Amino acid sequence: MMKIAATYENGEIFQHFGHTEQFAVYSVEGDAVRERQLVSTDGNGHGALAAFLRTLGVDTLICGGIGGGAQQALAEAGIRVYGGVSGDADAAVKAFLAGRLAYDADAHCEHHDHGAHDCGNTCGHC
Repeated sequence: MMKIAATYENGEIFQHFGHTEQFAVYSVEGDAVRERQLVSTDGNGHGALAAFLRTLGVDTLICGGIGGGAQQALAEAGIRVYGGVSGDADAAVKAFLAGRLAYDADAHCEHHDHGAHDCGNTCGHC
């Protein structure tokens, strides 16, 4: 069984991976979603999220903006990342399963360690 996580806020793909407060986690058999559950990050952010997702058995992540460090941590945890996605989370998972997910393999959020959120609108969060 495959497990897909999507950053989640009000039914939509949340646009800043490191600040997501909730994931929708989809259990998939074949090309069909068998179950979806909403999981709180319990305040975990950035570096802790890769390990958090790994403990849930997630092997695929769909998200909006994501920093290079998070991408590396997810890769080391064996989780494939599909970044730069926006819109309805359930629809994004269905599109992924159908091989039609529009994503950006180079989706990056470059504003980390600048204090204020001033990313020049590159992370999709602004």
